[in-house]
Amino acid sequence: MSDIIQLLPDSVANQIAAGEVIQRPASVIKELVENAVDAGAHQIDVLVVDAGRTSVQVIDDGKGMSETDARLSFERHATSKIRQADDLFNLHTMGFRGEALASIAAVAQVELKTRMESEELGTHLTIAGTKFMGQEPCACPVGSNFLIENLFFNVPARRKFLKSNTTELNNIISAFERIVLVYPDVAFTFYSNGSEMYNLKAGNLRRRIVDVFGKRINQDLLPVEIETSVCGLHGFVGKPESAKKKGVRQFLFVNGRYMRHPLFHKAVMMAFERLVPQGDQVPYFLYFDVDPKDIDVNIHPTKTEIKFENEQAIFQILNAAVKDAVGMFSDASAIEFDTEGKPDIPVYNPTVDSAPVPKVDFNPTYNPFDQGSNSFDFGQNIPTEHRSKIGRMPETTGDTSHSRIPNQWEQLYEGLKSENTPDHTMLFSDPTTTEKASLIDEKSPAHYQYKGRYIMTAVKSGLMIIDQHRAHVRILFEQYQQQLSARKMHAQKMLFPETIQFTPQENILLNQIMLDLQQMGFELSDLGGNTFALNAIPEGLEGIDIQTLVHEMLGGLLDKDGSAMQEINDSLALDMAKAAAIPYGQVLSNDEMENIVNSLFLCGNVNYTPDGRSVLCILKQDDIDKMLG
Repeated sequence: MSDIIQLLPDSVANQIAAGEVIQRPASVIKELVENAVDAGAHQIDVLVVDAGRTSVQVIDDGKGMSETDARLSFERHATSKIRQADDLFNLHTMGFRGEALASIAAVAQVELKTRMESEELGTHLTIAGTKFMGQEPCACPVGSNFLIENLFFNVPARRKFLKSNTTELNNIISAFERIVLVYPDVAFTFYSNGSEMYNLKAGNLRRRIVDVFGKRINQDLLPVEIETSVCGLHGFVGKPESAKKKGVRQFLFVNGRYMRHPLFHKAVMMAFERLVPQGDQVPYFLYFDVDPKDIDVNIHPTKTEIKFENEQAIFQILNAAVKDAVGMFSDASAIEFDTEGKPDIPVYNPTVDSAPVPKVDFNPTYNPFDQGSNSFDFGQNIPTEHRSKIGRMPETTGDTSHSRIPNQWEQLYEGLKSENTPDHTMLFSDPTTTEKASLIDEKSPAHYQYKGRYIMTAVKSGLMIIDQHRAHVRILFEQYQQQLSARKMHAQKMLFPETIQFTPQENILLNQIMLDLQQMGFELSDLGGNTFALNAIPEGLEGIDIQTLVHEMLGGLLDKDGSAMQEINDSLALDMAKAAAIPYGQVLSNDEMENIVNSLFLCGNVNYTPDGRSVLCILKQDDIDKMLG
């Protein structure tokens, strides 16, 4: 019987490895820029064409490579970063496996020009699909120049499943941001289709964050810095008022490496409990310095999942450091341990007799419906020294006719006996037009507003409670949807146009949906440098923070594919509805509440907001009777 197990050819093995390391053009950017940083570069230029489908070019002024190293660097597991297994637990570089260049060369056409400072001529090398095409001397500056063309040209299935250019470019920018935020002392430029999107000068960390995400974020940053025996921590967290539901910038780094860590994210957000609305997120840029021996980064090809030896201890340190930063911003006084000259607060000692607890007596036989006991003095059995604290009770006279109960008092309630009514659930499962119309007919014309949050109205089946803000969100959402479909949104010119600055990532998406925004009533004029003038807004949005609204609208669309225009329109309509809806705490007149209730029951879905939150419930009459029974 012949043998059936055989070794795979190198070209096939490289393509298999490339499936994990190189998933999309953003992966190429990440690997090449990290290699440039490891090479000691001070200036790194990134150029992409067609979101990396056509070409990706990374140019650096690092150490460069010799002729032999340039050829060997494209072999699998060829690396200058480690020499033995123990080095995996003492990493000080971004790369170490030696898989990146081999994986890129397996699925693309690669051209490399590189030169070391000690050499007069550099090396020009070309590879296509792991096949070595040629190598020759060339004149080039010190450093390396990688040109990656026709990504996935030999793996058509992978190329077919790439997303739209907008989505892929957003992924590239996300990978680029994660690197530039770690190395503020390195200058970066980024070009897309020949247009400059980033030009980042070397500077400090705060300057780099502002250069990447705009000047608006500068006023929201609170510094965090702490040194412990377990780890060092520095960076910035956002102020509570900077919290948003969408488009929040959140970054965690360890030893200069971006990571995802749900537990540490929870530690940050726990520090903002009761300071920000539930569901809102706060921006943060936090950097850990940990002994490389206490972490393991070699558990995933993307190196974004990292194991910590002292995870719980770091969790507590992070939570305490963020709380301290927020507390200093809020002028919350720290615990003062210097007691000299402070008033002496006595400590409770159970062995020492203390004053007796005041005792309040009451008459257990008292019945308010008993005519003979109506003259009971509520304070007659209370000690004299405590009567002044509860106020003097009204005295009664011998004539108790004003408080007597009528003999046939039951007859007063005969008209309120409930008949057999349909059994409504707490929420209507799927209300038809007939059911909604019957509820409108059943409801009372008078409404009550509870704590500026809920509208309470009586219906035949019980008490209906409506969340006023969510109800208005549902009403406005369906109105905006209809207007968007009919293209009938009206614009309101602004007396003083506002200037809005966007990040490059937001600017890409803004250009894609500009026509939809104009049809909604937004009028934006490009001023250059990712800055726009807002000249008009949709009618009905006067008095709200338009800049925050526009940023949240774009933030909610960053993860959506550019082809899903219906989802984009729904998202824009929802964001506008939330911004324009009546807030909690606003006092409403009975006519305003009546209008909201009637408009709600004209909507296609009265139960839930577009994002799935309950709008109303009905407390049934039977349940009320049981509670008071």
